[in-house]
Amino acid sequence: MSDLTSDLPGWRGGWMNRLVARPGFQSWASRFPLTRGRARKDGAALFEIVQGFVQSQVLMAVVELDLPRRLRAGPQTAEMLARATGIAPARMAVLLQAAAALGLLRRRRRGDYALARKGAALMGVPGLEAMIRHHKAFYADLADPVALLRGPEETELSQFWPYVFGAKGAIDPAVTETYSDLMAQSQRLVAEDTLRAVSFKGVTHLMDIGGGTGAFLEAVGLAFPSLQMTLFDLPQVTPGATARFDAAGLSGRVSIASGSFRDDPLPWGADAISLIRVLYDHSDETVQGLLTAVFDALPPGGRIIISEPMGGGRRPDRAGDVYFALYTMAMQTGRARSAEEIMSFCCAAGFEALRSPEPARAYVTRTVTGQKPR
Repeated sequence: MSDLTSDLPGWRGGWMNRLVARPGFQSWASRFPLTRGRARKDGAALFEIVQGFVQSQVLMAVVELDLPRRLRAGPQTAEMLARATGIAPARMAVLLQAAAALGLLRRRRRGDYALARKGAALMGVPGLEAMIRHHKAFYADLADPVALLRGPEETELSQFWPYVFGAKGAIDPAVTETYSDLMAQSQRLVAEDTLRAVSFKGVTHLMDIGGGTGAFLEAVGLAFPSLQMTLFDLPQVTPGATARFDAAGLSGRVSIASGSFRDDPLPWGADAISLIRVLYDHSDETVQGLLTAVFDALPPGGRIIISEPMGGGRRPDRAGDVYFALYTMAMQTGRARSAEEIMSFCCAAGFEALRSPEPARAYVTRTVTGQKPR
């Protein structure tokens, strides 16, 4: 019933919502022929939200126990998988049933389990398994969501991503490798959707700020063989880019500049600058300062390319306003901004001709582009 009242104006919407909130009305609505379909649908939708965390944990267990790869060669029984993973057979059966209910596995008539298409996608989507595994830190912060909203002094997720606080020499190399690896894997999907949404026509030199080990520039460089490129990021994360560019045959077209955009001047010479999953890691003040620095580093007519998950603004979006909004809150820096907000920051920095096309996959990325006046 609730979605039928969401657009009612003024007192009528409030009156109807009060009525819908009564348990007696819900009981009646679930039986009355004209309302029971909607009441049951709303109830099912609410239960889907209630059990969402449990579904995520089932997914975590499937990935942690490497079930997709164990089943890639063919179906197995609960007993076989229990022996392979050290889980009691009865408990493994519970997990397999849950995974089948989520469409990750398929229960066959003979009682064993096979890999379903959605489960196979866990191995085929770059970075997905790594992202699921690192969610342990995020889930720990969400164990008490009200405490997270009130602002704890420290969170698990902020310790996973220390680079966003501008650390220069204090980052453990093992931590650097972990987040660089995760970012590089997830950047493949981001690069795909960014290249679909953004035109590079007329661009001769692209600088990617915060580009890590160069996954985005690798994708762009392979798509545009004549493009010159520069990677700019912290010195701890750029060494991996050299090996990547060498392996891809791009070293002759890419220069690597080490530095922090918080403290160091940006290199000159690029006629386009990209910020791929950078802004949502940082505060409004840092974002405005970075966009101003980008504007100053570009020549007249130079372009800015921003690509990252974004909130929906006037049209709330599940990916941006639920997942990424809470994720950045747990990181204790940055936030998921709407495309309109990002464009307003760009406008304040001096950019014009701002646009943000409808994204192919909002849960992967959305783009904003602009131009420095000629």
